[in-house]
Formats: sequence, structure tokens, C-alpha cells
Amino acid sequence: MNGRELLALDRRHVWHPYAAMPGRHEPLLVESAAGVRLTLGEPAYGRTELIDGMSSWWSAIHGYRHPALDAAVVDQVGRMSHVMFGGLTHEPAIGLARRLVEITPAPLEHVFLADSGSVSVEVAVKMCLQYQRSRGRSGRTRLLTWRGGYYGDTLGPMSLCDPEGGMHHLWSGILPRQVFADAPPDGFDAPPDPGYLAHLADAVEAHRDELAAVIVEPVVQGAGGMRFHSPALLVALREIADANDVLLVFDEIATGFGRTGAMFAADHAGVSPDVMCVGKAMTGGYMTMAAALCTARVAEGISSGEVPVLAHGPTFMGNPLAAAVANASIDVLRDDDWRGRVARIEAGLRAALGPAREIPGVADVRVLGAIGVVQLDREVDMERASRAAVERGVWLRPFRDLIYTMPPYVTGDDDLAEIGGAVVAAARASCGVPA
Repeated sequence: MNGRELLALDRRHVWHPYAAMPGRHEPLLVESAAGVRLTLGEPAYGRTELIDGMSSWWSAIHGYRHPALDAAVVDQVGRMSHVMFGGLTHEPAIGLARRLVEITPAPLEHVFLADSGSVSVEVAVKMCLQYQRSRGRSGRTRLLTWRGGYYGDTLGPMSLCDPEGGMHHLWSGILPRQVFADAPPDGFDAPPDPGYLAHLADAVEAHRDELAAVIVEPVVQGAGGMRFHSPALLVALREIADANDVLLVFDEIATGFGRTGAMFAADHAGVSPDVMCVGKAMTGGYMTMAAALCTARVAEGISSGEVPVLAHGPTFMGNPLAAAVANASIDVLRDDDWRGRVARIEAGLRAALGPAREIPGVADVRVLGAIGVVQLDREVDMERASRAAVERGVWLRPFRDLIYTMPPYVTGDDDLAEIGGAVVAAARASCGVPA
């Protein structure tokens, strides 16, 4: 079938994320991808090739068709593509668990492999609830988080997302009722506000007898608004959680594996959670896989309870193909100068996005690691912004009031400049400002 025929079938049958059915906007048809480029099967605004400014929703940190990752998949297919994880185990999963323990903050040492980021958050919540129940605290059934967060689209994680943002207000009255503190103050380099620290401490203390854990996205709130906050808040949360004997969970699904300039965002603060969720970039964007890591204290607490097992077991848990490519991705990351690459991208984005500050309608421009954000004072005009980016030869996916980029770490300086130029052009187009 040609491109037009495929797109017609797509419109008739395929339900895309965050979209109506049938779709109101035609997606771009991708035929292949290599390096940082997407080749289109049907031209869009005169373009047949686009630079990927999104790392496929922040996951393809090494770009596409990386030889080491391709080889890992091919080699594993020759051995086995899948085997159930209940009662069986295999080298790729064991090796992945070892690597994750080595690169995450101590004392995280036990690894539960999950299907996706949302599922890893579900598992983390289960861990915390079951841990408290095993300790005879069956009344500790809620979690506390701060507003502005996003943890996934399944029911448990949805209950932790900001109840006034996004689409999750549709499920009020159905979702578990969690405890929400105020959103953290903006600014990675901002000194901690004593008033806000007191607010966090008071919120946890007031609800300590019903809280199983505190959960936050460390340093960067991702899909909830691309907001950055001080690592000092994580230090305070660790102290507050310990003082109230509740667990601390970090959702590093978006921030893990170098995206913020540290291997994990928690490293900026030098603190460790009791449970950590990772995903997205773990497999280099090749396959869906995530993990929830915990300390020995959490694992032993669950294992000594009335139900001495963690009651969760996905069919494709520990999938050998995904584990093999995750091992290869982590090895590439550790062998490469990822820190230098991310620092270079940060400097390039600061320079390239600077002109956006002069556009009427731009409220803020911020960069951290390999994350660049232009925030408008209005909703993004998706059609105008997307067209402006594609006409510049770049793929972006704005949302709400944000035009942002998270490019692959292998993006070269020239391509990085093109991405930055496309973000600025998209902001101009969305605000109705001539180029």
C-alpha cells in the first residue's frame, strides 16, 4: 500500500494517544528512522525527513538503529524472545537487575521489572501499601505528593496526578483520594523557601497516620508542566519522610539515565528514596520496559507480612528481548561520555532558545540538561506550531502551553541548532508573530 492508503486505514482503525476517534489531525507516516532522523512515507509540508527533537517521548537517547542495540536484539532473538518469569529466570534479566543496582543510588538493591512506566508506579504504590500493612499499619492507605505532577494514565498513577490539570478530573469520585501539597517553587538554582519546607513538613505530619508514602518526580515535573525545582527539596523530603516514618518514592521515569545532567535526578541532591521507578530511556527507546527498585527494608517488610509476596506478576515481566536491549543501552551510556554530551546539548539549547524570550506571548524559557522548554502565556496553537516545526525539518510534540524538546544525546551541534530554531519558529507561529 502507498502512503495515502495507509493513512486512510489509520484514520479508520487506529486510535492514537490523547486523540479522538476518528482522528481530527492526520499523523505523519514514518517509514524508517536512523540516527536522529525520521524518514517519512508521505511528505509533510514539503519534507520527507525530520530531525527528531523528542527522542520518541524521551526514550530514544541513543537515536535510532544504534549498532550495539540492534546487535543485542538480533542476538537475543536467536536465543529466545520470551519466557515466563514465574518460576523461571534468565541471564538478560539478571544482568539488567545488577546494572540497575550499580547505577542507582544506594541502598536500592531489589528490582521488580515491569511492562511500562505507569505499571512501575502501580507496583511502587503496591509496595508501599503492602509494606505498611505488613507492619500492622492497615490504616496507612494514602500517598502524599505535590501538585503539578504526572505519574501515568492507569488508575493508580492517575490518582497521584494533579487533580486540577490534564484530563484526570474526569475520574474524580472513582480514583483513590490522595493528599496534595502545594506545587514546588520554580527554579533548579532557587534557594529553598523556608515557608514551603514548613508547608511540606506540616502536610506530612498532619496526615502521617494515613500515609504510606510520599511520591514525587525529582527535580523535573515532566508531563505535568515541564517545571524544574531545587534539589534541596528532595533533601528536605527525605528528612520529613524519615521523621514521620513514611516511605519516600521517586518517579525517575522521565529523568533517569542522564536526561537532567546527572545519571538520576536524585543524584543532584545526594539522597536516595526507598522506592524508585525507572523506564522510558532504560531500553534506549527500543522496547517497552520499566522497573521499580526498592531497599532491603521495604522488601523484608513485605516478605515478613501476612501475605509474604508482592502480589503482582505481568505476563511479559522480565522479557528477555527488552532486558537484553536495556543491558546494551546502559552499557553504551556508561561507556560513552554521556555527561559531556548532555552538557553540550544544554549549552546548545540555551543559545538556540534564547531568542524566544523576545517573542510577545512567551512567558518563560528554561533549560536543564537535555531538556529545553518554551512556555507560552496561552495554549499552544497545535496546528500552527507543528506546521512551523515540520517546515523547519524538525519533529516536535507541543502540549498545553509548552513547546519543548528532549533530543537524543547523539544529536550533533548543527542538528541541535535546527531543533532550537524550530522551537522558536513554533512559538512565533503559535503566538501569531511573523518570522
